[in-house]
Amino acid sequence: MKRFLLFVIPVLMTTACSRQQAPLVTVGGQEKVTAVQVETLAVSQITDVYWASGTVRASQIAAIAPKISANILDVRVRAGDHARAGQALVVLDRRDLEANLRLAEAARSEAESAVIEAENAVASATATAELARVTHNRFQDLLAKASVSQQEFDESQARLKSAEAALQMATSKRQQLEARRSQAAAEVTAARIALGYATLVAPFDGLVTERKADPGSLASAGAPLLVIEREGDLRLETAIDESRLNVVRIGESVTVEIDGLDRTVSGRIAEIVPSVDSVTRTFTAKIDLPPMPGIRTGMFGRASFAIGKREALLVPQSAILERGQIHCVHVVEGDTARLRLVTLGEAQNNSREVLSGLEAGERFVVAPPPLLADGGRVAIEKASK
Repeated sequence: MKRFLLFVIPVLMTTACSRQQAPLVTVGGQEKVTAVQVETLAVSQITDVYWASGTVRASQIAAIAPKISANILDVRVRAGDHARAGQALVVLDRRDLEANLRLAEAARSEAESAVIEAENAVASATATAELARVTHNRFQDLLAKASVSQQEFDESQARLKSAEAALQMATSKRQQLEARRSQAAAEVTAARIALGYATLVAPFDGLVTERKADPGSLASAGAPLLVIEREGDLRLETAIDESRLNVVRIGESVTVEIDGLDRTVSGRIAEIVPSVDSVTRTFTAKIDLPPMPGIRTGMFGRASFAIGKREALLVPQSAILERGQIHCVHVVEGDTARLRLVTLGEAQNNSREVLSGLEAGERFVVAPPPLLADGGRVAIEKASK
């Protein structure tokens, strides 16, 4: 039974390649001869490539999250909206923050008034100390002339020390109040910054891809409310086998296919993640993509990396007959065309690599006419060397 199956399957495949082909035409009892162009299959040098699949992602993604906890008053964008840098996206309840700012400003005003009073006190203490110093010097001269008693001199000296101590105390008090004023000014700045946290703005021009909150709900500090992606700056993030680490270089150009758009473009390797995933044994390469209409983040794509040269057998696309998943080529044997089942590899420009079914030196029909069937006689119009 197994021998029968092995014999029948090739017959079915050959029949499938011959399906929908017109039968040979005879004229006056003679078979019709079809003129065809023939080439000889030769070994070619091609670039060996490694294909890696990946996902299109934005080069810059920002999760818009508040730094404070507060009720949400308004969300001004929806998923799919375009946002400009600095545009207000979410507005939080700011009443508590405004009250804190007013308290901080009042404390700063009080500290500034206290500093002014301290400066006046320093000025008064300075004048008193200067007068006490002059008086003491005068008493010192009079004491030398015996014009004042020792008691009077001692009293002037005590008044000088007291005035100098009062000046020192006033100066220290002014320094303390100046520090308090600086602290109050910093608290005002902090309150104003916190008040700014009540309005969440776009960090750059981009597209809103997610909206996770609505007005009336409570926003928690650090919990994302929106996700925004930079537009026009997309990358294909591919997972590459660790064995290919030595063939991927930053700055190299690679060919990228985006399946959803059925487009092939040239990209540039912008970043290589140096670490290798211990589970998948792959590393990530990020490839910059050119602008393309219709491209969206999340799309599937493939990138081809050149890894060297190798020999291959190539046939032009025009020579290949496709019947579903089966591929055949007309091979010329003498003056007869024979259908040959082939296994094909990757496309190479307008040709396909032949993995099996043909050998170098065999001749094949370049562009078989529609009426050419298996076993048909052919006349060669032009043959390659």
